Amino acid sequence: MASTQTKSAAVRARLDHPVIDADGHTLEFKPDFLDYLKQVGGAKVHDQFLAWSDRAGMARWYRMTWEERREWRMARPPFWGSPTRNTLDHATVTLPALQYERMGELGLDFSVVYPTMGLTFPHLPDEELRRACSRAHNTHQAEWFRPYADRFAPVAVIPMHTPREAIEELEFAVRELGMKAILMAGHVRRPLPGVMKKAPEVAHSAFWLDTFGLDSEYDYDPVWARCVELKVAPTFHSGAMGWGSRTSVTNYVYNHIGHFAEAGHAVCKSLFLGGVTRRFPTLKFAFLEGGAGWACNLFAALVEHWEKRNRASVENFNPANLDHELMTDLFRRYGRMPEEKIEQLKTALRKAAERCEDPAMLDEWAKCGIEREEDIRDLFVHNFYFCCEADDRMNALAFNAKMNPLGARFKALFSSDIGHWDVPDITGTVEEAYELVEEGLMTEEDFRDFVFANPVSLLAGTNPEFFKGTAIEKETAQLT
Repeated sequence: MASTQTKSAAVRARLDHPVIDADGHTLEFKPDFLDYLKQVGGAKVHDQFLAWSDRAGMARWYRMTWEERREWRMARPPFWGSPTRNTLDHATVTLPALQYERMGELGLDFSVVYPTMGLTFPHLPDEELRRACSRAHNTHQAEWFRPYADRFAPVAVIPMHTPREAIEELEFAVRELGMKAILMAGHVRRPLPGVMKKAPEVAHSAFWLDTFGLDSEYDYDPVWARCVELKVAPTFHSGAMGWGSRTSVTNYVYNHIGHFAEAGHAVCKSLFLGGVTRRFPTLKFAFLEGGAGWACNLFAALVEHWEKRNRASVENFNPANLDHELMTDLFRRYGRMPEEKIEQLKTALRKAAERCEDPAMLDEWAKCGIEREEDIRDLFVHNFYFCCEADDRMNALAFNAKMNPLGARFKALFSSDIGHWDVPDITGTVEEAYELVEEGLMTEEDFRDFVFANPVSLLAGTNPEFFKGTAIEKETAQLT
């Protein structure tokens, strides 16, 4: 059935290195998953999942009237999310055997396979359902892809509501199922205690985001330590639709644009400023489907903020530094203010000077141990990886050392995202990514890093045995 006469296959034929898809997707076959869910959680959880599916997310939006959608500001959810015009492609991303047969046609040598339906499981609010769905999904995916382990590595989904919950699923997925890649929830919506006390009936609509690094509800260091022990790299593929401005009740495109980047931005910034990369220098993190543009922006912003608001520089803004006599004199002479206003100015200046900040909280870089701006570059570039879709022209920014502060080059990863609406032809992703080389925006060396060296650095750099027994074991061994 497979034909290798595709543009992506032609690109792959010209390369002297493999192409690794760091973020492929599968469309889970729901009836099969439900069988696993019943085995894991029993008939009660099986029925609970069906009831949840019928009332949550997209189903809830369609059940509402327009008045209710506006009243609750129910964001227009994804619709028609997978290509259907090409039936062969649609079946390919559900059936591992078929995709395995077509890998040459796709121009791919190896794929890390992420879920579609399973993306939501680590975020389910009910603990019993969340844990059962995650366990069933992981068992299903491990068994579904096991015969094709030389070309595929399915990810295990890991709920993060508590460290204990995360560690228990990590242990099961890695030690029991033998899975080598993981997908962690990128945040947990936690209720605001004040709202819970005063208005519990609306507490579900008032929440804060726990992103596991800065100001977290729990100490997640045991989770990161277990990731190091189990040799798995935490990756995040959570979204931000429904946050802030992404609440259009009529326009999914409005809600969708940038939402993966925003979610990645939140957890990346939290891990960095919370000092996780400093405490776990060997641990590598990847943020999926948001591209590299936001990463370049975040890195530049961190450097710029450090320059102005490091422990020494922040004293430039201490109100106690103001010369009150000079200030009042200048206001008298140039503001032509009556003495009454000058007295008000004196009072305001005195109150500002008396407002004390806790000295222990003045160094907002203490947790990540930043002593010089180069520390930001070294931690950021070493620990973080950014998955970029083939059609994103901002991918080139990751490799632009002239533009990025301190000559930084970021570890961007090629992500096909096959199975979703942004890939109407699954045979075209490698060719589309290579267009940046043809247009002079990336070099051949950049492209090699993008599709090969950086994925190997993330995966084999965490687990030297990751590619053992795979179709690209020999090639990857030369990099590690």
